[in-house]
Amino acid sequence: MKKPASLGIVIALLIINGCSNYKSGELTGVPGRTKYFEPDPFGMVFIPQGSFTMGQSDQDVSWAQTTFSKTVSVDAFWMDETEITNNEYRQFVYWVKDSIMRRMLGEQIDDYVVSEDEFGNPIDPPALNWDIKIDFRDEEVNEILSELYLSDQERFFNKKEIDTRKLTYEYFWIDLKQAAKKSNRYNFQTKQYEGYIINNDGERIEIKDRSSFVIRDLVNVYPDTLCWISDFTYSYNEPLATMYFWHPSYDNYPVVGVTWKQASAFSIWRTQLLNSALNSSGQPGVHEYRLPIETEWEYAARGGLDHSMYPWGGYYTRNKEGCFLANFKPLRGNYADDGGLTTAAVGTYQPNEFGLYDMAGNVAEWTSNAYDESAYMFSHDMNPDYKYNALPDDPPVLKRKVIRGGSWKDIGYYLQNGTRSYEYQDTAKSFIGFRCVRSYLGSN
Repeated sequence: MKKPASLGIVIALLIINGCSNYKSGELTGVPGRTKYFEPDPFGMVFIPQGSFTMGQSDQDVSWAQTTFSKTVSVDAFWMDETEITNNEYRQFVYWVKDSIMRRMLGEQIDDYVVSEDEFGNPIDPPALNWDIKIDFRDEEVNEILSELYLSDQERFFNKKEIDTRKLTYEYFWIDLKQAAKKSNRYNFQTKQYEGYIINNDGERIEIKDRSSFVIRDLVNVYPDTLCWISDFTYSYNEPLATMYFWHPSYDNYPVVGVTWKQASAFSIWRTQLLNSALNSSGQPGVHEYRLPIETEWEYAARGGLDHSMYPWGGYYTRNKEGCFLANFKPLRGNYADDGGLTTAAVGTYQPNEFGLYDMAGNVAEWTSNAYDESAYMFSHDMNPDYKYNALPDDPPVLKRKVIRGGSWKDIGYYLQNGTRSYEYQDTAKSFIGFRCVRSYLGSN
């Protein structure tokens, strides 16, 4: 009885405050709004807003003419201080695996789903119950989950293993670009939407309501571990193919073998993971993790040192003691001379002025932008952003996404702050990883 009474008092006070606020006749704003101070996100570095000269800081060695100098401005944001590691990405894979298991069990055992909220209202569809632990000693549980494992003829030494081909993540995102088109806006005179959108399958769909802008997609989340072999002909990389992603020795190494779509799905999952936790504790879950736009990445890599060739600010890849400053392909293929034959543990080399590690070398990194040779010419000078949602039937040239930073297998040219390159969004490579950013709420 106390809870409804206290709730009634709060409502009454809000009504009183609201009425007194309106009766005063003064513009005072909505009462009861508390100030919000954004805490530092775990494992991320704050990058202040600023302007810089984007593009090559040295001669265009390849004469590609894709990086003309241009002064641009960037909003403040948070960025992962290191590339996403194997162990961090494994949390995503395990979550997907556990959610699939609970969904399979919930179809036959009620304990694994929640059908009602705390007030007794029905939840449709039922939510997964994450509070209950899966009992793998239960024969019924094992029988239900048997479809998730490799069949007998596919097992090696009869080892029971998850069939990673079935680890599919269903995710949703809002296509604000299509929603922002004037032709797709809500018409207040006709009381309806009159435009159409293109969904992920390339189909033209008439807009019925706001839900039409919610795009659904599916992606297998397990990294392509065979990329270590397929990327290099006549090179013995089998130990990395079989050990790199799952063995504890590589937990702190950057995850590779992930496509652009997998990296994007990871960002959406990470967003929901945080916001769900905040909402459950009574805090606003409004944060969004994403891949950095190309300009954010270059601005962060420069570390506040405008016109610098490399993230450390110098013109050379060695320090004054003669040690290499990043993990790349030095000299004439002397891979080990910089301390890493292939990838190295994240944070092995010194950070730049912003405190970011491995912005040059180790693994190249996906950005959110589509690659176009002339993008610098037509993009805006405030938060330049060129995106294209490639459809399945689009030609490969439209599926190119910008990668930055160079990798352990690249020469020094690709480590430069202004160097642009690309890879196809559905391609997984042993030298491409990623890190996330999060927009700063407010300005600084």
